[in-house]
Amino acid sequence: MAVGMIRVRDLVMRLSSGGRPVTILAGVSLDVAAGEVVAVTGPSGSGKSTLLGLIAGLDTPTSGSIMVDGVEVTGLGETELTRFRRRTVGFVFQSYHLIPTLTAVENVAVPLELAGMARPLLAARDRLAEVDLAERAGHYPQQLSGGEQQRVALARALALSPPLLLADEPTGNLDSATGGQIIDLLLALNRDRGSTLLLVTHDAALAARAARAIALRDGRVVNGHHP
Repeated sequence: MAVGMIRVRDLVMRLSSGGRPVTILAGVSLDVAAGEVVAVTGPSGSGKSTLLGLIAGLDTPTSGSIMVDGVEVTGLGETELTRFRRRTVGFVFQSYHLIPTLTAVENVAVPLELAGMARPLLAARDRLAEVDLAERAGHYPQQLSGGEQQRVALARALALSPPLLLADEPTGNLDSATGGQIIDLLLALNRDRGSTLLLVTHDAALAARAARAIALRDGRVVNGHHP
């Protein structure tokens, strides 16, 4: 097995709802090797998206350990977390999360600008070409279809070629044909870069495209088998 990209141990996440504690994750442990494509499946409310957000350092767990690419994420301060996310993680959301006042190429350029890259718009155009959207570079998100918006989001997530790509229900807002095209593209881009892909989905057809599936139920791992 390749070196470990993600190592999660005894992860617990509790939130307060109406003054009562609610357990979202109840002691999750899992490993994902570098270069693996792994799907996290399970019903709504099983903790899938919460797990992804914690791995990305977008939230802090109640307890437990998360190691990503040799970095203990749970021990990082805010500045270190920002640096970690910029260097290590690309994130694709179900609802695209594009900035509506920026064009497609400007959206893709944002992480490149933040990283201090020279001529970020030029590099962003190259990224858009990789997702077959070069001709839509000057369009705003509301002028793009859902599938096109997700392509822009993919180009942005992969702009800095992060070693880890996290995708949270990347086809959730798309029809099955468009969703299939996005998954083909996601897997091809990930393979070209040799990066690790962890995706959350309730779509059985999508999960079947991954090399391995990890199923969550009620905040616990119920299986993590190789098919």
